[in-house]
Order: sequence, then C-alpha cells, then structure tokens
Amino acid sequence: MLPSVLRSAWPVSTNLALTRSLAHFKPHMNPDPSRPVEGAIRTKLTNMLKPDHLEVHNESHMHAVPAGSESHFRVLVVSSQFEGLPLIQRHRLVNETLKEELSSCVHALAIQAKTPEQWRSNPSLAKSPPCMGGSKGDHTVEEKLKTGRE
Repeated sequence: MLPSVLRSAWPVSTNLALTRSLAHFKPHMNPDPSRPVEGAIRTKLTNMLKPDHLEVHNESHMHAVPAGSESHFRVLVVSSQFEGLPLIQRHRLVNETLKEELSSCVHALAIQAKTPEQWRSNPSLAKSPPCMGGSKGDHTVEEKLKTGRE
C-alpha cells in the first residue's frame, strides 16, 4: 500500500498503476519518500524493465560521504527482457534507464542483471567489497591533485 502522502497527491489512476507495478515487491522494498534518488532508481527500473525481482540497495553509508547520502548503489534486476542479451548489453540497459541519476547524483552503481532462469538457479546478491575510502588506497593522490593528473 502506498503511503497516505503519495495516495493523496496523485490521481487515482496513477495510484492504481503504481500499486500494481509495485505489487511484487516485498514490504521492506516499498519506496521510501525520504529517499528520492533510491525511489527514482526503483521507479525507473520497474517501469522500463518490468522486473520479476528488483533490489535497490543504498550503499552510501559504506563510503566516505555525509550521513544520509544517496550516491552509491547496488541493484539486482531480474527481468525476462535480459533473455538472450550478453551481460554488457544488460548493463547498458540499466545504465541508459538511469542516465539522469548517473550523470548527476549517483557516483557508483553496481549492477547484477539476471534472467529469471539465472535467478532461479542462483537467487543471491553479491556483496560489495569494503570501501578503500577513495584516495585512501592511492598514496600518490596528493601529487596528482597538484598536477591535475590521474
């Protein structure tokens, strides 16, 4: 069920369509109005790829960013639209769907794009490696900043 704030703000037809499109999500996966970037990612992937299963994880807290940031995400998209496509084309579909977010507020996006059959045979989400803190692992960063080279 949509939060009352959203139900009252949108026309009934939009509410019904959104409720139907989100019907396959588990309760903990409902959009959170306090997370606009996460909500936009979830909505766009749902509308474009019609996933059988979708997980959107905000991993920003694992990185050197301010509390409450929405800059680092991991998504798992299970869609029949991936059938017959190589992994690179699946990732391109996801990237194209989220091009606005990737060109503005999303710094990092880890993608797992599976077909329903792949999901049935291995229903797992890969874990993200620990953050190196950006420049923490690069001891030459100070020199690069001075010269403008990477």
